[in-house]
Amino acid sequence: MRHRLKKILIAPALFILAALGLYSRQAAPLDPQAFAALYDTPAPAPQGPRQVYHLGHSLVGRDMPAMLAQLAGEGHDYASQLGWGATLRSHWEPDVPVKGFEAENAHAAYRDPDEALASGTYDALVLTEMVEIADAIRYHDTPTYLHRWAAKGQEAGMVIYLYETWHQLNDPTGWRVRLDRDRTLYWEDAVLRPALAQSDPPRPIYVIPGGSVMAALSRALETGGAVGPLGQHGDLFKDDIHFNDYGAYLIALIHYAVLYQRDPTGLPHTLQRADGTPADDPGAAAARLMQKIVWQVVSQDPMTGVPEG
Repeated sequence: MRHRLKKILIAPALFILAALGLYSRQAAPLDPQAFAALYDTPAPAPQGPRQVYHLGHSLVGRDMPAMLAQLAGEGHDYASQLGWGATLRSHWEPDVPVKGFEAENAHAAYRDPDEALASGTYDALVLTEMVEIADAIRYHDTPTYLHRWAAKGQEAGMVIYLYETWHQLNDPTGWRVRLDRDRTLYWEDAVLRPALAQSDPPRPIYVIPGGSVMAALSRALETGGAVGPLGQHGDLFKDDIHFNDYGAYLIALIHYAVLYQRDPTGLPHTLQRADGTPADDPGAAAARLMQKIVWQVVSQDPMTGVPEG
C-alpha cells in the first residue's frame, strides 16, 4: 500500500520542535491535513526534456547534474549556483556571502539564479539546504528562504522541488536512525509546513528524497548482502558527507525518477563526470539494485509528485 503522510502524536512533535527553536519565525506550520492534501494530486507531467536549475551546494555538485543530463538524454539542460555548505539565505541575500562561490561556480553550467529564473528558460527549480539541517532551520530561517525562492520560481512558471539530503556518516545518533527520523521531523514539519504556510493559497513543493532512498538502499544491502562494489551505504561516499561516483549516480537516478516521473530501470550506468572523464561504473547488478530501490521509494511517496507506480 502506498505510503501516505501520517501525523501521529502531533502535540509531542510540536513540543520538541518548539523547544529546539525549529519553527519559522514568520508563520505557524501548515495544518497536517492541509499539508497532506496538497500532495493528493501528482505534479504536472513533463511534456518533454526538462530544463532544470539547481540551487545548493556540494551535495548537488557538478557531476550529479551532468549524470542526470546523460540519463535524461537529448534536450535536457541545466544550470546551477553552488557553494560550500551554502544556505538558501546566502543564495538570496546579497550581503550574505556564499562560501566557496568562486571555486564552486567555475564551470560552464554556472548561471546567476536571479538571471536564470527571470529568463523563462527553466521549468524546474531544485532547491536544497545546508548540512546540518537543524542548524540551518535554527540559524538561517530555512522555511522563509525556501518560501521566497519557491515563490520566485513559481512566478516564472517553474515546478519547485526540495532535495532532501543527509548528514555526516559518523553522526552520534546513528546515520540511518537520523534519516528515518529527519524526513518528518525536519524536512516536513520544520521546513515544508512552515514554508507553505507563508503562501496564500499554498502550492506544493515536491520532494526529491535523497536521504530516504539512501536509507532504503542501506537496508537492502544489510539484508541482501553486497552487490557489485556496494557492500554497505558507506560505499556511496568518498568522505563522511560527500558522495563518490556511485553516490552521484544514485542521486542522479532519484532526480530523474522524480523530475521525469519515470521508472529508471534500464538506464545506462556507464557515464561521464562533468569534466568529461569516465565516472566509476557501479556495474549492471548494482545499477539494477539502485534503480529498483529508487523507483520503489519515489513511486510510493506522494510528496515526490510522481503518480503511484
